Amino acid sequence: MIPTTTQIFRKSVEPKHLISTLCIVIFLTTKSFADANYWISILAATFLGIAVMTSVHHAEIIAHKLGEGLGTLVLALCVTVIEVGLIISLMSQVGSESSYLARDTIFAAVMIITNGMVALCLILGGLKFKEQEFQVQGSRSLLVVLVTLSFLVFVLPNYTTTTAGPTYNSVQMIFIGLVCVLLYLLFIFFQTTSHKAYFEAGSEGSPESTASHDAHEVSKIDAWLSFISLCLSLIAVIGLAKMISPAIERGIVSIGAPKSTVGLLIAVIVLLPETWAAVNAARANRLQTSLNLALGSGIASIALTIPAVIIYSFYNNLDLALGLTPKNMVFMVMTFLVATLTLGTGKSTLLQGAVHGVILLTYFVVSFIP
Repeated sequence: MIPTTTQIFRKSVEPKHLISTLCIVIFLTTKSFADANYWISILAATFLGIAVMTSVHHAEIIAHKLGEGLGTLVLALCVTVIEVGLIISLMSQVGSESSYLARDTIFAAVMIITNGMVALCLILGGLKFKEQEFQVQGSRSLLVVLVTLSFLVFVLPNYTTTTAGPTYNSVQMIFIGLVCVLLYLLFIFFQTTSHKAYFEAGSEGSPESTASHDAHEVSKIDAWLSFISLCLSLIAVIGLAKMISPAIERGIVSIGAPKSTVGLLIAVIVLLPETWAAVNAARANRLQTSLNLALGSGIASIALTIPAVIIYSFYNNLDLALGLTPKNMVFMVMTFLVATLTLGTGKSTLLQGAVHGVILLTYFVVSFIP
């Protein structure tokens, strides 16, 4: 029996699509009361997390429909839109500290990705399988792009002489923004077309591989509904983040932590869904997929967010400080040195993950207790 249009629509309109609409409703109904009521702020923060999770979930459905190559781009753009929305929303709230917010957020994301996400994958995969294999060519390609972008954005501004402080001048910022976009496009071509075999997980014939293949069977109606829900979720994320930003800043001041930790909290919110997906892949003995998700999101976080923030700063005539403090430069150099050693052998163990975990834990402690 051929299903009717109504039956197909009812089958496609699942609770996952309605959650996005609910997040928008919560945002619109609580917007006027958030500043005066802590409970409303807590409710908004809860639905902010839900909106982040659902937006990435809908992006994954679209990715399955489009295929692995374009799907990777959709996921990266989804996470980047969320990150840019959160950064710009808070930049409009924190006043003089806004010039450092983008730097602190993106650097925190890189630290969480290269240490936290990688550590979780290596530790949980090591506990289950003792030793896991991945493709050295793929991990090195990911690392070389991430390291280059990180040094161009976070280190070089400290040593330019045209402007004082950790900043680029206008021409330099435009050039760096273009380099970020061009390098990211080249990386996408390399990963999805010319050398995509470098980034493919080994075939174990596991149930997870079969499930991944079946996941590509997504109807057009479900894909379009997911696209609409994705747009609603992203609007809710940006709106809810802007609404609770004063509460976030007050909370940070009340515990005596530096305002730079605002960026750390944003990075944690944005990277939760990517972390979950990477850990699931590692526990399915697909460590290469985990590294693609983790390090790939780090590349997108710099290469796509920095140009967007540069455009926003030009439009609003804001200063943009990108150069890291000496303390954070030490963390970045140590992280990439360790990552080169741990991801340069093609095999991973629990010990390697523990080393990355120690680096991230130290970074958290020093961030809150400078």
